[in-house]
Amino acid sequence: MSFGKLRVLVIDDSAFNRRAIVKMLESVPNVEVIGYACDGEEGLRKVIDLKPDLVTLDLEMPRMDGFTLLRIVMQNQPTPIIVVSSVSGDENVFKALELGAVEFVSKPTARVSPALMDIRDELIEKVREVTGANLNNVIARSSGGESARSRGVPTPKVRPADMAGCDFPVVAIASSTGGPPALQTIFSAIQDEIPLAFVVAQHMPANFTRAFAERLNRFSALTIHEAAEGDVLKPGHVLIAPGGKNLGFHEKDGELVVELGQPKPHHRYVPSADVLFSSLAPICGKRLVGVVLTGMGNDGSRGAMIIKQHQGLVLAEAEETSVVFGMPKETISAVTVDGVVPLPQMCREIFRVCKVLP
Repeated sequence: MSFGKLRVLVIDDSAFNRRAIVKMLESVPNVEVIGYACDGEEGLRKVIDLKPDLVTLDLEMPRMDGFTLLRIVMQNQPTPIIVVSSVSGDENVFKALELGAVEFVSKPTARVSPALMDIRDELIEKVREVTGANLNNVIARSSGGESARSRGVPTPKVRPADMAGCDFPVVAIASSTGGPPALQTIFSAIQDEIPLAFVVAQHMPANFTRAFAERLNRFSALTIHEAAEGDVLKPGHVLIAPGGKNLGFHEKDGELVVELGQPKPHHRYVPSADVLFSSLAPICGKRLVGVVLTGMGNDGSRGAMIIKQHQGLVLAEAEETSVVFGMPKETISAVTVDGVVPLPQMCREIFRVCKVLP
């Protein structure tokens, strides 16, 4: 990435959207929009010629769509890319992340509308996050890399049917920028029934998490779905916190029951990992393992302290595989973590600390 101003290329087939996005970006100090393109073919030429530090990309365009552009750019001239698209809730967004996009912002409508300006704060926040991304790790994930499954995660010695009552380990995972591919790496490695329950706080807006959960569910032996009010956490299941809400739990009749809450003004990142960790720690105690994956900011660090206070364990993703090392770094600074683990080994390490390996 160049020194001085952040040089950005805007690619969108709508003239109104291009002007609006350029206006948003140019309101940010140290950001310079060096050009724009009306379709994928023109965008690809300008990426090659201008060598921008960052690209904003629409997915649905004539002549060459955003997916094709992403694939070619990441293979030939890797560049940080933020998807700005109207395909809200569509798994195409997650396909784009797998191809190498670092982040995404949802347009409020597919139609040309002044409402597009509503995304300004979110877009600017994502631009700041992406400037701290480790592009080598983005490339490694988009090219398939070495998944946890390829490392040979052993079959657990205990299965859900062997567990009595609700005395099973709970793994609570926090993630943000770079998180969706990281979570897919972990859950796709699990191809056998296991006596663990997982809950996930992935920073993501509303209308995306249900499609995300459905996508993850297709790659894993676990049952993965978006959490709903009153759901009961069970071994062999994964609950994904709904976008735009905080996920917490209370204990009722010996079971862990979901309670969803609206974010407070001080919750900068939503769904909040701190809220999730803090809710589970007093209930689960030693049975809780908090895992902090890639992401910007410090969400999860305060919750990790509460997990440790209740004798739970905390794992953090290693810098060598994090797309953004912010969240793991802050957690490592806040508590004595029980492991700093590269992503390809994270699933095995979770099994080990939960004592479900032979």
